[in-house]
Amino acid sequence: MPDVPLQPANFDVDAFLRDTWQKKPLLIRQAFEPWSNPLDPDELAGLACEPGVESRLITQSREQWRLEHGPLSEDRFARMDKAPWTLLVQAVDHHVPEVAALLEHFRFIPNWRVDDVMVSYAVDGGGVGAHFDNYDVFLVQGLGRRRWQVGARCDSTTQLLPHDDLRLLASFEPTGEWVLDPGDILYVPPGVAHNGIAVGDDCMTYSIGFRAPSRSELIAGWAQYLAGELEDDDRYADPALPAQENPGEISHPALDRLREMVAERVLDPGGFARWFGEYSTAPKSHDIDWRPEPPVTLAEVRSNIAAGMALLRNPASRFAFVRLGAGSLDLFVDGRTYPCSGSAAPLAERLCARPRVEFGQDALGSEEGLALLLELANQGSVAFEPGD
Repeated sequence: MPDVPLQPANFDVDAFLRDTWQKKPLLIRQAFEPWSNPLDPDELAGLACEPGVESRLITQSREQWRLEHGPLSEDRFARMDKAPWTLLVQAVDHHVPEVAALLEHFRFIPNWRVDDVMVSYAVDGGGVGAHFDNYDVFLVQGLGRRRWQVGARCDSTTQLLPHDDLRLLASFEPTGEWVLDPGDILYVPPGVAHNGIAVGDDCMTYSIGFRAPSRSELIAGWAQYLAGELEDDDRYADPALPAQENPGEISHPALDRLREMVAERVLDPGGFARWFGEYSTAPKSHDIDWRPEPPVTLAEVRSNIAAGMALLRNPASRFAFVRLGAGSLDLFVDGRTYPCSGSAAPLAERLCARPRVEFGQDALGSEEGLALLLELANQGSVAFEPGD
């Protein structure tokens, strides 16, 4: 496996997507210049104690694995014994802007595919066991060192160890092994077995995972959405019903009409695009209300733009859009649809492209754009950068 630096001048995005993405692991040495660990271990432990933050504590003793779900008590870490342990905190990018900034290095993958940044902390020998994921992941070494092993591809037929909470491989044969230092990255495609073990204490890894919805999830979600949108009086009709020799037969003409009723809505490309935009941008957690108090006013939006203040996306918000043609698009933010046309359309594209947007004074003349910013601000999806 070659070592490739993840620097704009040296990292070939097209080559990576063509030759490596979802095909094989890739080790990237010293990907950042310089590397600075964005989160202190004590801050991570503090997040694990907060309600509404998904966290897990995995301990290993005599080949026995134990999982505890958070929130953890503040004295939990002081009561740890000498057995190796690992703390995992999900969606840290939603709470720590410096961690969210890591995602900007991977924006060659579409926004809707990004899941979150999980951060792990482990003591010497700590890990989560040999396993495989159903999604792509970039494993960024943040602090300390970790030995990573990769193995064969796995699928639903791969044998797992009996465990109520963890999906650990019953058998794991490494085909590659590397020790990662701070600033190194290991990319692992979906289905590839891997195992990470901390080498020494204070080992932190940032796992940047990507969404890969299953066919069953898509079908179930789309069907549920359609069922809620349809009118109850939209029913089968057969005004030209012919007499049948056998009343027990379901005729082919009837089956054709029934199938057309379903296909007409299920195969609606515009409806599917709107549903998927909302589905793929839905908040990971509904427990936190980001709406500002008191609500933002249009006068404040105008004043902030006039003062040259930049707009920041909420790190916990998801932004995406679908073009509709003729200079219009649907913007999707946190599971909501915002139809955009005129000057609001290019503004929506800018909001999706960057986590920070600066405005010229010409933005004050865009009524559509100002209305969009006001609505997003009062949903808590964006906020103006505080002044000095």
